[in-house]
Amino acid sequence: MTETVIEGFGYRRVRVAEGVELNTAVGGSGPPLVLLHGFPQTHLMWRHVAAELAADHTVICPDLRGYGDSDKPVGGDYSKRAMAADTVALARALGHERFALAGHDRGALVAFRAGLDHPGAISHLAVLDVLPTLDMWEAMHGVSAAVGFHLYLMAQPPGLPEQLIKGAPDTFFGYFLDGWAGDASAIPGPVRAAYLDACRASVDSIVADYRASAGADLDHDRADRAAGNRLRMPVTVLQQDWGAALGYDAAALWGAWAADLRHETVGWGHFMAEEAPAGVAARLRELLAR
Repeated sequence: MTETVIEGFGYRRVRVAEGVELNTAVGGSGPPLVLLHGFPQTHLMWRHVAAELAADHTVICPDLRGYGDSDKPVGGDYSKRAMAADTVALARALGHERFALAGHDRGALVAFRAGLDHPGAISHLAVLDVLPTLDMWEAMHGVSAAVGFHLYLMAQPPGLPEQLIKGAPDTFFGYFLDGWAGDASAIPGPVRAAYLDACRASVDSIVADYRASAGADLDHDRADRAAGNRLRMPVTVLQQDWGAALGYDAAALWGAWAADLRHETVGWGHFMAEEAPAGVAARLRELLAR
């Protein structure tokens, strides 16, 4: 296997918005499934799961706007609403009006927003190791919130976060790759290097993505909560036990957003699609059968 591509997948650039093309890997055949990556990664994080599910699905793995080899519009909209619209436009450009969607970390926030904004397009939804933005900010308090220091750093106005991160990008992004992994061997050297290269070239847009979660994303979640909007499709959530450390009931928080919910606490480490790909693929198959 070539370490920096998904083996057996074809690659293309797909226009999804004015000035935005997404680098996208597509493989397999059958019902469509879109997989969205997290931070500080690219579509490569899905390499094992994508190869497994391509046996009977058309699997679509983009780099999110602002990440990897996708476009990074300067001063662009990095709200999860915009990125969710990218995802729906991507699927449509590839011939799919309705599709299943799974996301990890930042990609899970995009998937969550797509489920709320585009319920007719999303048949099934899987979320890996996040809380919705509104719940995340409400859960962070006191000294325990230090685990999310990067959320506060990148929420600051343009200038300071970007300058600090650019001063030592490999140290900054490598901190998360190393500290969040339960099994470091799950991210081999060439893949880790690819992640660091991609992040080093994307500091401004990555910060803009996180900054949006302290602004527009939060506003959008608040509006949906006030309106009583909920996810209408079958939902599976896989999470580490962050609630034990931060003092919240993750299943209850997710239950407020999704009626047809299966929530599971797992011990796979944050980068679960790489650390436990067989387990993740099995849970996705169970979701798609609902």
